[in-house]
Amino acid sequence: MVVTYFFYNLAMCLYGLGVCIASLFSKKVRKMVRGERIATRYIKERWDEDAPYLWFHAASLGEFEQGRPMMEWIRQKYPQYKILLTFFSPSGYEVRKDYEGADIICYLPLDTPYRSLHFFSATKNIVAAFFIKYDFWWNYLHILKAHNVPTYSISSTFRPGQIFFRSYAKRYARVLKCFTHLYVQNERSRELLAGIGVTNVTVVGDTRFDRVLKIKEDAMSLPIVESFCEDESKKTIVVGSSWPGDENVIFPCPCKMIIAPHNVTEDRINNIISKCEGKSVMRYTQTDAQHDAEKLREADVLIIDCYGLLSSVYRYGDVTYVGGGFDHTGIHNVLEAAVWEKPVLYGPNYHKYQEGEELIASGGGIELSDADNFREVMKTLLNDKSLLADISAKAGAYVKSKTGATAQILNDIDNLLASSVDKRINK
Repeated sequence: MVVTYFFYNLAMCLYGLGVCIASLFSKKVRKMVRGERIATRYIKERWDEDAPYLWFHAASLGEFEQGRPMMEWIRQKYPQYKILLTFFSPSGYEVRKDYEGADIICYLPLDTPYRSLHFFSATKNIVAAFFIKYDFWWNYLHILKAHNVPTYSISSTFRPGQIFFRSYAKRYARVLKCFTHLYVQNERSRELLAGIGVTNVTVVGDTRFDRVLKIKEDAMSLPIVESFCEDESKKTIVVGSSWPGDENVIFPCPCKMIIAPHNVTEDRINNIISKCEGKSVMRYTQTDAQHDAEKLREADVLIIDCYGLLSSVYRYGDVTYVGGGFDHTGIHNVLEAAVWEKPVLYGPNYHKYQEGEELIASGGGIELSDADNFREVMKTLLNDKSLLADISAKAGAYVKSKTGATAQILNDIDNLLASSVDKRINK
């Protein structure tokens, strides 16, 4: 155990050194390094020692969306609790640093012995901790266990190739026993954990299904996009979170296109425009819904050159395409598209994502192999209304069939939250 502890902390220190070097060349990494360094001081300045806190940790934006239904339910039912929300990645923190559902939002300092102990010195009255999907930090989890803080893993998934199931990492796998309970997405995860002696596990599914239904309910009306899609005789595909590999497949496109690249930078936007040769292109942030209505109706491509709109944009497409499947990243959130009852197309790099495999198995998703296959699939969908309607219905039905994970988890922890409140009232 001592050897495992030593090598883990050595790896953390080396990783930290690597991040510091990378920060010299990357503005994004620089933000993360600075955010981690000031996190504990930031917490101390805002911490209310008289209030009970719940700690939610999300590695990035996707994990935040999985934990968000829980935070908002707790906020409504137990307003006595304050919420500490931490992120590891800038792509999560920078987008949600102003989220109103948490009281304190910051980066989580790197998991070294000093930084983790320093972090806990500023967070005295945590009632429970929730780690969303990933990030199994050795020092943080062991400190929580030592202080008898109930700690939960939410919407986690496990695969045979992960380090926990390697013969040489049996001692490190003990970190999973720090959790009070693990709420996993599938039976395979439960079986893998049972194989290493972790049995405090319940299969509940993925809380993202509950989240995308709520997103659909709260979706924004987008007049610019509505004008672009006004001519119903012209079919439209919505391309979300695209990478260069995806764009090499979908251009040229046989119909109108709304495209929201994963990274919104001038270089990326210009690169997309260069692939639209002979097409009329408009940028969302440079367009006025009323003044440019006619131009929008006639345009071929609308580029969403800002963040925060994609989940609402998907509903305007006849077909959707989710990016990442032709790059090393893997597919992005297919559920945000499927919830609108639209066919969801994506590249072959999806096998690490349960929802990607299940959506195809349900008949609501379609795997693409290359550019020729994309155009063949699009031609079939756009010319066969019956097939288009059938695949669309199957996509929506798949999402609806998987909801309920959030309610099950909250039902389990409801007694914990209620008893903690009662204890404070009766003091």
